[in-house]
Amino acid sequence: MAEIRSIFTQLDQALSTVVLGQKLLVKQLLVALLSSGHVILEGVPGTGKTLTVKVLAKLIKADFRRVQLTPDILPSDILGTNIFDLNSREFVLKKGPIFTEVLLADEINRTPPKTQSALLEAMEERQVTLDGVSLKLSDVFWVIATQNSLEFEGTYPLPEAQLDRFLFKLIVEYPDQTAEKQMLLNSQDGQVGGKIDLEILEAIASVPQILAARLEVKAVEVKDNILDYILELVKRSRQHPDLSLGASPRSAVAWLQATKAHAWLEGRDFVTPDDVKAIAPPLLRHRLILRPESQLDGLSIDTVINSLLSQVPVPR
Repeated sequence: MAEIRSIFTQLDQALSTVVLGQKLLVKQLLVALLSSGHVILEGVPGTGKTLTVKVLAKLIKADFRRVQLTPDILPSDILGTNIFDLNSREFVLKKGPIFTEVLLADEINRTPPKTQSALLEAMEERQVTLDGVSLKLSDVFWVIATQNSLEFEGTYPLPEAQLDRFLFKLIVEYPDQTAEKQMLLNSQDGQVGGKIDLEILEAIASVPQILAARLEVKAVEVKDNILDYILELVKRSRQHPDLSLGASPRSAVAWLQATKAHAWLEGRDFVTPDDVKAIAPPLLRHRLILRPESQLDGLSIDTVINSLLSQVPVPR
């Protein structure tokens, strides 16, 4: 256990060295990777969302594909299609970019619902059905979608059914001044944003090691009082006066998996209430829906999540 965990410590350090000022984001991405959970990255342009995913895919030695989603993208552009081969007189499958290990869906809210829904089966069941034939995806198939938090014109907000299939929604904040100064110093050495040479990065982890780490995460102990704590938080979210939609049963299962991954990264083989609290904001912020009157009052989802955590007694 210590050996594999040390690999993830190195991953954390290496990714934080390239993506400056995003320590919390890096840790939450690793929790999602250990939990087999898909992620939405939301932030203003220029905060390194795409770079973060490209570097992480390189560090874990995973196959990586990127899809730039636009209004004219069709489901077949992502999934693939059967093409008739004139030479063999047979239909041949031309696989789309979804047949990879790490898929970056750039600006997912810029493509229509028909194309967005093409990802549903793949994200939930890790398989794709083309012309009635189900094709299995990689065991580490991982979708990381990005979206701009500023521009809403010409966008298609993700439906609740698809949002619920993402484990986390991570907000990519501006880095602090120290990190931004280091970026300026790096730019003088020729390292500017996407111009960083990814080829010189050496892989730290491999796909088999990630699968082995996931098995160790599954073995992390969770006491009954922690399970009751998660269930009480889920129940209170459904009864919260500021919310029109609370957490789903799927989110409760995801919460449990993510807390185990968080505890494992912290070097423990058991879950504490602090793990549950640490996971709450990224896990719930895209699943809960504010009432219209609460939105008019200027209330934010993160504020409601914090109030929810303060209302439920912490088990001892």
